[in-house]
Amino acid sequence: MNKILNGLFHIEKAKSSIRTEVLAGLTSFMTVAYIIAVNGAILSKAGMPYEAVTLVTVISCFLGCMLMALWANSPLVLIPGMGDNAFFVFTLVFSLGLSWQQALAVVFIAGIVFFLTTVTKGADYLSRSIPKSMIHSMTAGIGLFIAFLGLKNGGIIEASEGTFVQLGDLGSPHTLTTILTLVILVPLFLRNVKGNFLIGIIAGTLIGALLGIVDFSSLRDFSLSFSGYDQIFLAFDFSEIGTVNFWTAVFSLSMVIIFQNMGAQLGMLPDKSKFQRSFQANALSVISAGLLGCSPTTTAAESATGIAAGGKTGLTSFTTGLLFLPALFLVPLFKVIPNEAIAPVLIIVGCLMVQSLKEIPFNDFTEAFPAYLMMAIMPLSFSIANGIAFGFIAYPILKVVTGRKKEVSVTMYVIAFFFLLYFILGSL
Repeated sequence: MNKILNGLFHIEKAKSSIRTEVLAGLTSFMTVAYIIAVNGAILSKAGMPYEAVTLVTVISCFLGCMLMALWANSPLVLIPGMGDNAFFVFTLVFSLGLSWQQALAVVFIAGIVFFLTTVTKGADYLSRSIPKSMIHSMTAGIGLFIAFLGLKNGGIIEASEGTFVQLGDLGSPHTLTTILTLVILVPLFLRNVKGNFLIGIIAGTLIGALLGIVDFSSLRDFSLSFSGYDQIFLAFDFSEIGTVNFWTAVFSLSMVIIFQNMGAQLGMLPDKSKFQRSFQANALSVISAGLLGCSPTTTAAESATGIAAGGKTGLTSFTTGLLFLPALFLVPLFKVIPNEAIAPVLIIVGCLMVQSLKEIPFNDFTEAFPAYLMMAIMPLSFSIANGIAFGFIAYPILKVVTGRKKEVSVTMYVIAFFFLLYFILGSL
């Protein structure tokens, strides 16, 4: 077995060991397992059946990790992305008015666009054409959006007729569950406790149970069932393919998944020579997500924990993928988890993504203002696409009026034009 694994993943060549790689895979799994509970809860808001999308979350995680392991021999882990599932629900479905079936078609086509950039010079061209400030502000803006979503779902922030939003009832059992879970989770995260998110979600569920907000009825049946999965498998709908809204959705999603994964992989890969294949594996997993009935998969930021534990080869991601399979039998257990136990995870992940702010040159107003607009509009309009659009429209305008139009690529002008068209047509 050792010889087979070494031949498949070139472990000795990477100056690693099977034990190290397996433990790194276990570490990665412990830090990303929370996605099983969170992704189902978010996608179900779009009208997708909870059990089915929780099931497809597990399948997508397994397939993504296998692609990363066997095609790229990379320790990176692929799971449905936190920003991507929010984009799927709140931008594609709620903002652009697509059905979740049509949104799956958008995921499928965006995955193909993503893949084409990985087998051509497209990725390199885009990375040189899009200003770094725009890429970092996209990440930070999505972080603010996710944090706002967590605060809202946890009851800490609620709607107000007079001020639009206000502080929620901090004494309610729902809000107390969120706050107490956050109090437990933040120290675990700061101390780098393995599986901190998962531990926090479990603790939050127990707190919610004590405060009477947890429904245990789903625990009556632990049998593995694919019931309802036929509703989302190959359910994509191309009926809106001739509309501006559909292609705006494709363009926006393609931009998000290409750049966020490019940044994540180049930032975390121990061996940068594996980037091209890792990027291809990522794109293929997005295509498969559209086919299977899931939001886009992404390079998990938590991959860094497995890499920090010594993971250098595909055996790390292979181990992580295998560990997702037993989770198929635990879907009823995940259904018990309340939103208030998941909200603190969203708040913390949002903070991690907002740290991209430090890469934005705020001393240059022509760079800072478009980034600021993008980050402000995303949570305030409850639309990631609207935020991206404002930022990409403002960027070339500021450069032109300050006599610095040479700093703007042709690609940026084209992107700005299509986003402007999106707003004009949307107001008709």
